[in-house]
Amino acid sequence: MKRLLTILLCCIGMSVSAQNWMLKTNLLHDLTTTINFGVEARLSQKWTLDVSANWNPWDFSDNKKWKQLSFQPEARYWLCEAFNGHFLGAHLLGGIYNMGNWNTDFKLFGTDFGELQDYRFEGWMLGVGVAYGYQWLLSKHWSVEAEIGIGYVYSRYDKYECPYCGDLLEENKPHNYFGPTKVAVNLIYVF
Repeated sequence: MKRLLTILLCCIGMSVSAQNWMLKTNLLHDLTTTINFGVEARLSQKWTLDVSANWNPWDFSDNKKWKQLSFQPEARYWLCEAFNGHFLGAHLLGGIYNMGNWNTDFKLFGTDFGELQDYRFEGWMLGVGVAYGYQWLLSKHWSVEAEIGIGYVYSRYDKYECPYCGDLLEENKPHNYFGPTKVAVNLIYVF
């Protein structure tokens, strides 16, 4: 796999050497049983490109669903040098989801998560956001970073009558969201 990435990057004019690649996992997603994987590559002294993917294919007990597949590419500008200290990011996000049968009685930035108890929502989303983060070097090959982002997400979904069975109640309904778009505590392996 690394050889394939090396050949691909050489074809587009980038060099691959030590301290130019990172593999990462978001520990917060790991806690929610979401399979996640990230790759970050150095583009210059202060710029990197981070791409992450998240997948939660599971049905939980009592037919609880929090299924999702999402991708989030992010361009990062490092205030000191790439992979060290403070950074600012601009990200895109997109994905699909299927959620329902969760007892979550709260509202957040105009979204009523309490509806997840009585209805199932299936749809797609696209968004954009900005982020701030910090990376701590632990050793030559290991780091930890924390990041928080805010942005806008546009979504379209189908709403079903109940989380188990359910007749279709609303089809292709739009939803706008402004608020947190990224929260991460990443464990990182540096090549």
